[in-house]
Amino acid sequence: MLKVAIPNKGSLSESSTALLEAAGYKTRKDAKQLILEDAQNDVQFFYLRPRDIATYVGSGTLDAGITGQDLLLDASSKAVEVQDLGFAASTFRFACPNAKTYKGVHSLRGKRIATAYPTLLGDYLEASGVEADVVKLDGAVESAIELGVADIIADVVSTGSTLKQAGLKVFGEPILNSQAILIKSPKVDELDTGLTRLIKRLEGVLTARKYVLLDYDIPRGALEQAVKITPGFEGPTVTDLPHNNGGMAWSAVRAMIPERDVNQIMDDLHEVGARAILVTQILASRL
Repeated sequence: MLKVAIPNKGSLSESSTALLEAAGYKTRKDAKQLILEDAQNDVQFFYLRPRDIATYVGSGTLDAGITGQDLLLDASSKAVEVQDLGFAASTFRFACPNAKTYKGVHSLRGKRIATAYPTLLGDYLEASGVEADVVKLDGAVESAIELGVADIIADVVSTGSTLKQAGLKVFGEPILNSQAILIKSPKVDELDTGLTRLIKRLEGVLTARKYVLLDYDIPRGALEQAVKITPGFEGPTVTDLPHNNGGMAWSAVRAMIPERDVNQIMDDLHEVGARAILVTQILASRL
């Protein structure tokens, strides 16, 4: 039975649960439940602190897990990154009081930098050739400067609203761009049946979220133009309609298109004569 770690709280937990549910796996209904067995899919889910997941997976105690790239790097874990999951995007940034000005990482020599990610920050400073005092905190990093324990902070930034409320601003280049990822134990072969199934199901949902199905009717004389607009993956599905409309022969077309382009594509199709243009969401896929 495949053992998979899932974040037990926060945005990582909510999005992970939604992704797994869309992929056909059981998900917990009680937030206090720590272990969930999905016998039908031969998987056990373990709900853990996001920060601990890379450690458990890297040690081989668990086979796979969902965590953030930043947490994986900070854990110095032997866990292997398998795939991006497309949610929980964030950046790891330096921040200072609004009244201060720093010009990038090389202006931080000798400064006290508070962070909840000491390994990640330490590795970055070392790679940049900068010696600074890293102050490790477990949370509430934004208060470190006001409380006098640090000159600067390095923290994960999503919207920046928390920093703004604390009177802080980001500066310099991002230390890391992060997002949620699927990781696996180095002891688990990627060809493992359970892991392969998990990867394919997650990929299917992630692909489905990026695309929609587009159906439309088109006069057969304009079919070539329409197909250029909606080429699909391996070509659209085209069915000749049995009746004429306005003295013209028509075809029905179905194709997958990027969701972000749906309105422009609908406009383009309408201009070449397409009608009855319908968009359908895709819940899952295998491509």
